[in-house]
Amino acid sequence: MRINSMRALKVLLCGTLLLTSGALYAAEADAGAEGATQTNWKAWHADLDIANRDQLQRGARNFVNYCLGCHSLKYMRYSRMGQDLAIPPDLLNKYLVQPGDKDTNYITTSMPAADAETWFGKTPPDLSLMARARGTDYLYRFLKTFYVDPTRQTGANNLQLPSTAMPHVLSELEGLKKPIYKSVESKNEEGKTTTEQVFDHFEQVAPGRMNAEEYDGFVRDTVAFLSYVGEPAQIQRHSLGIWVVLFLLVFTWLAWLLKKEYWKDVH
Repeated sequence: MRINSMRALKVLLCGTLLLTSGALYAAEADAGAEGATQTNWKAWHADLDIANRDQLQRGARNFVNYCLGCHSLKYMRYSRMGQDLAIPPDLLNKYLVQPGDKDTNYITTSMPAADAETWFGKTPPDLSLMARARGTDYLYRFLKTFYVDPTRQTGANNLQLPSTAMPHVLSELEGLKKPIYKSVESKNEEGKTTTEQVFDHFEQVAPGRMNAEEYDGFVRDTVAFLSYVGEPAQIQRHSLGIWVVLFLLVFTWLAWLLKKEYWKDVH
């Protein structure tokens, strides 16, 4: 009876620990979400659900309509994308495959590299591995922090990537906004007080076709799609992981039963 009581106590403690850890994690996530204001935009997180195929399908649509004109996905075929995202072949060819391309082709832009370099000062990068190289949070913040800058050739600048050569191609959706700065005083090592201008928030200059919530969803969908492109196998890997965990749980239970049988006469 003592052994059974101790085992029950251990199970109860483990369960309590798991529940407590989950509650703490949820509390930290909520605290992080509440603290992610415009002022501390560097704390923004994409919070993606790669298993959400609807989101990935919307992201594929967004990429083809707004990004493919300049950026390629040279490691991804239309057919592979359609298969992974459960897009029927007729809809894939009608809405996503570019004119003159086949669904077996890689997803490449039709913009000549020489023209792109002339217009933007550099060739727009291929985005196949951008989510893996920079991170999804980086891409999310990049697409959310464009602002009007008359001193730039494109008329736009970016907090995440200052002096970016990319124009704000999503301005018709988000609208135009300008940064508002505040003066912050600080003391240097010599004790002298210095004043610097620090970003405080954005101010809307002209509205877009989407409100803030709709545009945020648009950006998350797009970034989720780029995350999938960077590692297409992650969808299968995530679903397979559930079965692996279940197998380990069953195997652990069987191993415990075997140990119990071997040691039942040893006290």
